[in-house]
Parts: sequence; C-alpha cells; structure tokens
Amino acid sequence: MTTQARKQKGQTRAEHRFHNPQGAEVKTRDEAFATQQLDITDQSVSADSKLTLHNGATTFTIEVKYNPNTYPHVVTGGRITAGICGAPWDITGGFVGETIRLDAKRAGQGSCANTITIVGEYQNPPAYRGTYGFDGSTSSFKHTTRYEC
Repeated sequence: MTTQARKQKGQTRAEHRFHNPQGAEVKTRDEAFATQQLDITDQSVSADSKLTLHNGATTFTIEVKYNPNTYPHVVTGGRITAGICGAPWDITGGFVGETIRLDAKRAGQGSCANTITIVGEYQNPPAYRGTYGFDGSTSSFKHTTRYEC
C-alpha cells in the first residue's frame, strides 16, 4: 500500500458518521448500535390485515393480527367474524407470506366443527388461492382469499 493510499484510507475513517435506529447522528459506533430501552408493547410488534375468503356463495370475514418483523409473517391472533357456522372463530396461529395458513377454533355457539384450517398460495392480484377444512382437514373446500383495502 502506498503512502497516498494510507492517507486516503485514514481520511475516510475520520469522516465516518454514525446514526442510531431513529436516524439521529451519534458520536460513536457503539452509540449507533446500542439497544434503546423503549416502551415495547404487544401492539408495537403487531399489525392488522383484513381478508375475505370466498367459496362460491360463502364469504368469511377475517381479521388477522401478525408480527410484521418476521417473514413469513407469524400470525399472533385475530378472528373470523362472519360467514362461517359458529362465528366468531378465534385465530390461534399460522403464517402469511408466499403461502398462507390460518388455524382457528370456534368461539361461537352451535354444533359446527371445533377447528378450521385455511391454506393457500399467493397470486396476483393480491389474494391466496387454496383450500380449507374442519377438525384437522385442510382440503375439504376450495377458496380464494383476498386482501381488503
């Protein structure tokens, strides 16, 4: 390495600037990567999405809560509020990404199945095409589930 190259390399380091996750300039690299003690609540790691599942004459209204910091997004809760026997149904888990899986258990009254599982693959325009089933089955009925804006 030449003397000129060493000088240029040294000048680059002296001009380096550091920023914390909020975008504020800080003095050192350690300050830039220091963890901030933030008031983190369940809501800060949760996002909502509304979906509508269509199966011919049947339409389910679905509200999904998921962690936007994961991919595929881990489903943390939600409800199927209409269109299915025994509604509402509590969403107990699943994921949303290139594929979707929603697991739910019946929270409403009636003699319907106790659980439902919805699976599908992403397609354009934004929707999932797949199947769903009850009490452990995932392939009893075909569906298209689309995002609500």
